[in-house]
Amino acid sequence: MTSHSPESGGLVTESTLGASNSSQTIENKGLTILGISGRRLAAVLIGWFFVIFDGYDLIVYGTVQSALAKEWNLSSATLGTIGSTAFFGMAIGAVFIGRLSDRVGRKAAVIGSVLILSVFTMLCAFAPNPWVFGAFRFIAGLGLGGLVPSVNAMTSDLVPRKTMSAWATVMMSGVPIGGSIAAVLALVVVPSSEEWGWRFMFLIALIPLVVGLPIAMKVIPSDKAIKADHESREGHDDPAGFKDLLVDRYRWISIWFALATFVTLLAWYGLGTWLPRLMETAGYEFGHALMFTLALNLGAVIGSVVTAWAGDRFGPIRSGVIAAGIAGIALLLLLTYPPVTAVYVILILAGVGTHGTQILIIAAVANFYPSNLRGTALGWALGVGRIGAVVAPQLAGLLLAWNLGVNSNFIMFGTAALLSALALSVLLRLQKTYSVTHKVEIQG
Repeated sequence: MTSHSPESGGLVTESTLGASNSSQTIENKGLTILGISGRRLAAVLIGWFFVIFDGYDLIVYGTVQSALAKEWNLSSATLGTIGSTAFFGMAIGAVFIGRLSDRVGRKAAVIGSVLILSVFTMLCAFAPNPWVFGAFRFIAGLGLGGLVPSVNAMTSDLVPRKTMSAWATVMMSGVPIGGSIAAVLALVVVPSSEEWGWRFMFLIALIPLVVGLPIAMKVIPSDKAIKADHESREGHDDPAGFKDLLVDRYRWISIWFALATFVTLLAWYGLGTWLPRLMETAGYEFGHALMFTLALNLGAVIGSVVTAWAGDRFGPIRSGVIAAGIAGIALLLLLTYPPVTAVYVILILAGVGTHGTQILIIAAVANFYPSNLRGTALGWALGVGRIGAVVAPQLAGLLLAWNLGVNSNFIMFGTAALLSALALSVLLRLQKTYSVTHKVEIQG
């Protein structure tokens, strides 16, 4: 294996690893952003491109709920059940594909996730009934769930440790950017045709398949090269599995990371799935309801920038406590029936807090666990945590079906955000009282 020190560019020759006869390398030359350039930068940026469509896919169902309800005569409870199918798939995909990325490699896991996500989201456009639609959403969810931990694990392997938190934040900023695109596009596309308006929203999933995958095949280094490059900078780690997450040194940290993710994603994905419908139920027109969704996602984009700065300066967990607390208080303020302008501000703050908290949790996990356990740890936190995303649409639909009103949903989402702040406070306390060291201690 040919390698050089990080100071000389951290080059690793793939041909010496048996990848090919050509001398492809993971280079660190040219334009540098947050400590990486060349092929590393290209690989990370294509990963970010895929995460944008992950975010698009997460929000797109919420933007077409009214159209689906009208075409297939669906109740609120049924809409909630269908909304949960993708998140159920995500929970499974996050755990098993995240684990697979540690076993078969980052490149294979990323590309496989994108294939599943794109193909089955596109097929949703041709679903003849809600049951087939729900089945396609479930399978697409497997790719959705596997993509984020795989991309984040790949990114963590390719970037310097000192900029890992910043890159985790950049990567996850793609989620609300994709959600914003979905909201803006729905304003124009969904009303344009009763039959094909909502269906076209799912055809957009062809873009990462047709445009992104050929680029990814070219710029993402081979799994052997990624592993060798990482080992040349940080040393060799023995293979690890799920059981290693629950050994003494990791057990309570792993459990509380999963709990914090559970309530955070309950709030974030519950809002993303139901906000347009909730606002329509509250009496707002379809256009205004989608603008509120756009405000939520723009807040999440802003949150990506704010949390990058705060996480780097104050630590991701401490910053997460504050972000989650802000989101919880903001959502509960909706119970006071504020004027429209105030609703926009509140939803921006909710976006900053809910999605920002999730970014900070991912950054903390990526920083804490060693490379051989990182994909598994991210898959664990996101997989178990996404049970919250699974139950959120179902609970929201049931609350409406039981005639408990729109405010019951805002109480649920606001309380979930406050519970996230509580869980992160416990993690912060564990950091101070329970010393866990494996190359680097968890950052507060």
